[in-house]
Amino acid sequence: MEAFKPLRKISPLNRKKVDPGKFIFTGDKIHTDIDLQLFQYTKQQCLESKKIIPENIGEFEKNGSIYWLNIYGINDADTIASICKKQGIHNLVVQDILDVSQRPKFQEFDAFSFLTLKSIMHLEKHLISEQISFVIGENFLISFQERKANFFEHIRSRLREDKGILRERGVDYLLYTMLESILDNYFSTLNKIDEEIEKYNFTDADYEPSPNVLSLIENQKKIVNFIKKSILPIKEFALIVERGECQFFEQRHIKYFLEIKDLCLTLIDTCDMILTSLESSTNLFFSVQGHRSNQIMKVLTIVATVFIPLTFVAGIYGMNFSYMPELEWRYGYLMIWIIFILTIAGLFIYFRKKKWI
Repeated sequence: MEAFKPLRKISPLNRKKVDPGKFIFTGDKIHTDIDLQLFQYTKQQCLESKKIIPENIGEFEKNGSIYWLNIYGINDADTIASICKKQGIHNLVVQDILDVSQRPKFQEFDAFSFLTLKSIMHLEKHLISEQISFVIGENFLISFQERKANFFEHIRSRLREDKGILRERGVDYLLYTMLESILDNYFSTLNKIDEEIEKYNFTDADYEPSPNVLSLIENQKKIVNFIKKSILPIKEFALIVERGECQFFEQRHIKYFLEIKDLCLTLIDTCDMILTSLESSTNLFFSVQGHRSNQIMKVLTIVATVFIPLTFVAGIYGMNFSYMPELEWRYGYLMIWIIFILTIAGLFIYFRKKKWI
């Protein structure tokens, strides 16, 4: 299982001291070129534009088309702010998009809705957390991703090839498919962890766990706890949609968000089950290690116990007294060995009777 870094060293945004007209990206200071991709589609056609220059993004026209603008790379705060400004997105939302250290949440505004959540992505043999934000309008959806990832590639293929009902539905259905994709990514990660747990066979006498097995278990706990913490806001959002409190969400699509809620509940149950298994694995590891230590100590104690009387006898006859009766006896050496053997045999019979060996 890859090392996981859910908690990045991020300087939280102090909004009391920040100039309201200045926007700051709080994530990792890495160079990621911004990449924009726009889908404009109806049931009849789908237009895809790649490598768009941010200055060429204008206001989305209300001409019966649905617009999906996906943005990779949000470290250029000024560019993100200019794109949002053209769509009438509030400055507070721009700050929330750039502030990747905050808790996932959902907010309603007059002309749009805002949703931000966390996901997991693979990067250079590591699992890292990523913030994904959505701005949902009447006929548009803008998604903001920190890094390039293939979470939504199957959605793009469905739009291009007109598979399913995606091109027949509004932005709320598009958001549903994207949330489903993020949750599916969580499922894949949890399944991988579950497979790793099955490899821990501490009760096997021939199984020798490596010294870093506990660090692996703790890393898996971090991942599962992060997933569970990230899923709860998505479930809360699905409940808000279920109550019909969200604009731009059609009544006929509420059933899909009920499915999102069910997926979240399943994920939460899976997280609890895996956390219980990991905790049991940790306890079993210590129990098995303790039992093995006790077995080793028992063997060493038996060996020491056997040699104590032998050492006593050898010590007696190692004393340099002139008038010890047995010193001149012809069979003294043989008798000492007989005493040694009988002592050892007697002790082993006693240990066996007590079931210590």
